[in-house]
Amino acid sequence: MSTPLAPARPTRISLAVRDSATMLRRNLLHARRYPSLTLNLLLTPIMLLLLFVFIFGDAMSAGIGGGAGRSAYIAYIVPGILLMTIGSTVVGTAVSVSNDMSEGIIARFRTMAIHRGSVLFGHVVGSVLQAVMSVVLVGAVAVAIGFRSTDATLLEWIAALGLLALVSLAFTWIAVGMGMSSPNAEAASNNAMPLILLPLISSAFVPLRTMPGWFRPIAEYQPFTPAIETLRGLLLGTHIGNNWWITLVWCLGLTVLGYVWSTSKFNHDPA
Repeated sequence: MSTPLAPARPTRISLAVRDSATMLRRNLLHARRYPSLTLNLLLTPIMLLLLFVFIFGDAMSAGIGGGAGRSAYIAYIVPGILLMTIGSTVVGTAVSVSNDMSEGIIARFRTMAIHRGSVLFGHVVGSVLQAVMSVVLVGAVAVAIGFRSTDATLLEWIAALGLLALVSLAFTWIAVGMGMSSPNAEAASNNAMPLILLPLISSAFVPLRTMPGWFRPIAEYQPFTPAIETLRGLLLGTHIGNNWWITLVWCLGLTVLGYVWSTSKFNHDPA
């Protein structure tokens, strides 16, 4: 009689994937049970979209050279609002991670027989999924009030979605680091506030050429402006120039910085 084969032992990679999937499910369930934080953060970009389109749209369109009133300004502002949505959404990630730290959940996970990186990967993947869904929701509002992207090809739409996911990944890792470094949820929310404020001082609402000379470099060399200009080029056919590779450099740099920051904080045992 042949001896039955022993079941194959799970590999390190399979264990990491399994534990990360478990942590991802935990974070998604937590977000579903407590949706108020995500909804509150979504109100900021939606309200700004409606405010700037319907209150300031006619006046602001003169500054962008569109010459078509409010409809031209809708097309201009939507890419910036979509990037702002990502910045707003990942603030919730910083708060969620900080809650896990202050409530002792992270400390408990450190002692459990699970892949150590799965805790962070669950937060990151969950946050990226929530950010993409938030962008889709805000994009639907933009379409409802008149935004159209008739010139974008299927490949450009795919590239635009990939860009949004990459920016979400980069800022999520930064938000995770902020959450792990904050003593409580309120401090995490305050520390992550620049992720909401930076788009306000970018090319999201007005072109760089209309800004004062002393302020223009601040808006030009921050991470949101090249991402906005790249997204604007993909969806509206405007000139992208070197903004696409500057965006890639920013995203890769922020991802590495956030990953190193977050993992070092997680692996530190506060004896």
